[in-house]
Amino acid sequence: MRRSNFLCAIMAATFFTQAVTILYGQTITPSGLFQFNHATAFSSLPDGIEISDGPAHEVITALRDDVLRVRMTRQGAMSENASWAVLTEARKSSVATTPDINAEHYGFRTHSLIVEVDKKSLCLTVRDLEGNILQQDVRPAQFDGTAFRVFKTMPLDEHYFGLGDKTGPLDRREEAFALWNTDAYRFQESTDPLYKSIPFFLTYKAGVTLGVLLDNTWRTSFDFGKELPNIYSFGAVNGPLNYYILYGPSPKQVVESYAWLTGKPPLPPRWTLGFQQSRYSYESQARVMEIANHLRADHIPADAIYLDIGFQEKNRPFTVDQKRFPDFSGMIAQLKAKNFHVVAITDLHIANLPNAGYAPYDSGIAGDHFVKNPDGSVYTGVVWPGPSVFPDFTRQQTRAWWGTLYRNFQHDGIEGFWNDMNEPSIFDSPTKTMPVDVIHRIDEPGFLKRTATHAEIHDVYGMENSRATFDGLLALAPNVRPFVLTRATYAGGQRYAATWTGDNSSTWNHLRLTTPMLKNLGLSGFAFAGADVGGYAGTPPPDLLTKWLEVAAFQPIDRDHTESGTGDQEPWVGGPQQEAIRRRFIEERYRLMPYLYTLAEESSRTGLPMVRPLFLEFPDAAPDHHPLDIDLPASGEFLLGPDLLIAPSPWPEQLDHYLAEFPAEDWYDYWTGRQVLEDGGAGNAGQSPLTLNLQPELASLPVFVRGGAILPMEPLVQSTNETPRGPLTLRVYYGGPGKQCAGSLYTDDGKTYAYRKGEFLRMQFTCKVDDKGFHLHVSAHEGSYPAWWKEISAEVYGWSPKTKQISLNGRSEGQTALKSLPHGVDVVFADDGKGDDLLIR
Repeated sequence: MRRSNFLCAIMAATFFTQAVTILYGQTITPSGLFQFNHATAFSSLPDGIEISDGPAHEVITALRDDVLRVRMTRQGAMSENASWAVLTEARKSSVATTPDINAEHYGFRTHSLIVEVDKKSLCLTVRDLEGNILQQDVRPAQFDGTAFRVFKTMPLDEHYFGLGDKTGPLDRREEAFALWNTDAYRFQESTDPLYKSIPFFLTYKAGVTLGVLLDNTWRTSFDFGKELPNIYSFGAVNGPLNYYILYGPSPKQVVESYAWLTGKPPLPPRWTLGFQQSRYSYESQARVMEIANHLRADHIPADAIYLDIGFQEKNRPFTVDQKRFPDFSGMIAQLKAKNFHVVAITDLHIANLPNAGYAPYDSGIAGDHFVKNPDGSVYTGVVWPGPSVFPDFTRQQTRAWWGTLYRNFQHDGIEGFWNDMNEPSIFDSPTKTMPVDVIHRIDEPGFLKRTATHAEIHDVYGMENSRATFDGLLALAPNVRPFVLTRATYAGGQRYAATWTGDNSSTWNHLRLTTPMLKNLGLSGFAFAGADVGGYAGTPPPDLLTKWLEVAAFQPIDRDHTESGTGDQEPWVGGPQQEAIRRRFIEERYRLMPYLYTLAEESSRTGLPMVRPLFLEFPDAAPDHHPLDIDLPASGEFLLGPDLLIAPSPWPEQLDHYLAEFPAEDWYDYWTGRQVLEDGGAGNAGQSPLTLNLQPELASLPVFVRGGAILPMEPLVQSTNETPRGPLTLRVYYGGPGKQCAGSLYTDDGKTYAYRKGEFLRMQFTCKVDDKGFHLHVSAHEGSYPAWWKEISAEVYGWSPKTKQISLNGRSEGQTALKSLPHGVDVVFADDGKGDDLLIR
């Protein structure tokens, strides 16, 4: 017997001789527990194995060579093969497996994995083809009534990431979490649970990565060694024991496999990547127009203005207060003329107003669309409008009805919608949400038609709300990309909406918390996410707002938002000096728009996030292959795509110098073009990590570019609706002899689905240096969408010409076209779309 299986057998044999603390800190006595113990029946399946232990059953199948599904039931048949999270085509996928059965274990092999179930303990071990253990049960799965828990070994050098935007360090090791969507106003670093339930995490050991998705919509919990040392575990209070194992070995492969399993985010409208201004609430039409006019007068680029609940009549969703907004549609038209897109809040609580002419209530009652109490009456809870009723989004017909409620707003020209309070948040409930015995009536393709309590549906309720909004907008305007922003969601919710981290606070600590929250959200499927810039609860001091706006300029969603009763939080607040700094960083975001939009399109194809931890791009950066993000110097850093590294201080309120840590040797200062090693970076050539001593300054944010990157950039505009005037800029950062040098660009109309019919523009860029000089290749334009530029400005950093001779497509251009930059050279040439080869000698 292998030692690993022996340990599992010992744990299984001794488990029933003692009381064990498991779910939520309660002590369970042995008499109340059941665990898989020994096999009474076994059979090989074409795609896996099935094992029985009396009435209990376990089925392990291969959906792909690198994706496994594990299902267990204490007795009887498996639960229905349905999921709110996992796509039908993924769930029904399978590959042929090769049985692997001997005296010690049942199992099978795929082209990537070896699966073994120990005959004496029924513990599961997953290995790679070289026999290395990737994941292993430390003891068999256990059941206590309807609850279950799975226990895995936790090696000393293994790290854990994901679970959405839980607070605390990026690494989940030594932490424990509950997943139960909760309105967590003024959450702090120790607050749990929060707004979202994304039961997916990555295990990372010496650069080798697995993903685990527990597809269970009941209240779930995850413990990474906090309660039981050297053991991580996960479980739920009820529902199916159904989880997926995704093998990399690289973290990027796992993230892409998770997107294959649960879906990719849709390509958003381009304007959603611009700066967005919001607050709770701009209380009048005059105030909204004042904000818009101020942004344009001060030349602060911006694309969106949000309307929180203050624009509604008595906080009733899908209404407008005609006294404070006397010409609502006219206001929307005026904002559109100024190149502003309006995002309006549409909370899911419908005011309980019978016989009052309130159409959302009347049509909802007529269609029987609201969730019910156990006695069949309509459930009512108090939220912003007072007594309210709640749509039953588990019914496809209810979601279709919900979508129709957007018709008037869409006709008025509103282009984005904000689903808030959808945990759901209830004011008059001791649990701050619906009672768990509220009844939902599941009527959904792929599911059995049945009723379910809110205890089962709670964690998917917000996701299905955003799904109803997204699908409803598509039904109203099939060729226009919807933008939906949701607060609560579940695994797979990235298919319908972007998200943000909820009601944070205006503190330096919350600025620091934002980076790991967004990195873990990205690893959990949500490429398009942000935080309330400046903080929601409280008024930020001017320096905090400035620094937050600097950092947010390099994050996917850049929305300045604050709560009622706080001070103003627009970019000009705090005086001209603060405003000038903030404007400069917002402007830089707009110059980077070609890079941002290219990343957004990549996310929609692959599921890779825009904001990334360092280990996602550099899993082998450290000599021992640990993730650099857990190092203290790198704890405040993040990547924007593969090429930009943003390195704010890990203690943003402090004035002390700090070290930035780099996952590779060749990096450039984004602002100057100077190589980091020239700036005094410490580290031996060819070794990582490279570090750089930095001194915090209010007006600066350290940003670095990877050597070998080619960044597409554009001239400054005031909104994404404007056509840039001037050349497309390619910033080329030479990575050294023999190293890859590449970049890409994607663009389209930014609004419709015409790109699906070929109306897009895609380009690839590469560079190299040989004995002839520096070569830049610009590919021919792919797709039928026209370029807004006629010329390309190529700025080359990290390489110096000898003769300054230039040739383009084999024709000499002489020396006059070459201009010197402080740390590079620049050449401008015409781009006719057919492709170009530039040589600088």
